[in-house]
Amino acid sequence: MNDAMWAGTVTITGHGSAELEAYLARPLGDAPRGGVVVIHHMPGYDAPTREIVRRFAAHGYAAICPNLYSREGADVSPDDQAAAARAKGGVPDEQLVGDVAGAAAHLNSLEHANGRIGVIGYCSGGRQAFLAACSLDIDAAVDCYGAFVVAEPPSDFPLKAVPLLDRAADLSCPLLGLFGEEDTFPTPAEVERLDAELTKLGKEHDFHLYPDAGHAFFAVERPAYRPAAAVDGWKRIFDFFGRHLSA
Repeated sequence: MNDAMWAGTVTITGHGSAELEAYLARPLGDAPRGGVVVIHHMPGYDAPTREIVRRFAAHGYAAICPNLYSREGADVSPDDQAAAARAKGGVPDEQLVGDVAGAAAHLNSLEHANGRIGVIGYCSGGRQAFLAACSLDIDAAVDCYGAFVVAEPPSDFPLKAVPLLDRAADLSCPLLGLFGEEDTFPTPAEVERLDAELTKLGKEHDFHLYPDAGHAFFAVERPAYRPAAAVDGWKRIFDFFGRHLSA
């Protein structure tokens, strides 16, 4: 691992030709590299998510996280952007797909890009990573405890989302899924149902359900953090992307 990198804010073109703020990190070396689109969780485009972007760069990838809430205003704080987006029910699926496509195109425009793109998302971003992998031609996807792929949100939940199980036949790439046994969004039963559907369709996937872990077990700044699950999960992520994003 070589952590010499450039990291900072850039502007990319998203769905509907919208200009989006994004956080980009890339190694300083000249070796060919794959790209990773990081989809932030529902709380938004925050410091822990930007740290994840830098972590991928330290492992040799060009990584970018588009601020999916950029349309809420350039002069609005990220927290207020997230609150405004949640009040609207979150990011529409069509818009998300266009924004991820724009982020992937930006990565592929960078010097030393090898043309291979992975996507990873956490929480609501996990569902969106699955959606992107069923909507775009990408090379690898990671779903970290993405809710509402199988089941609808509760009626009082702030996110408006439709299940994506009927999109599973469109999955364009291998999928790694990392989930907690104590999670309720998604439940282990929902993970099992998705696993069964992908198996029936012959889609390449690898799911791991961690004991003593619930939602957001990767989040080091939260009480939900579970070191054993997170350490193993990161190992699996880098092994997975290493196999599928290499030139």
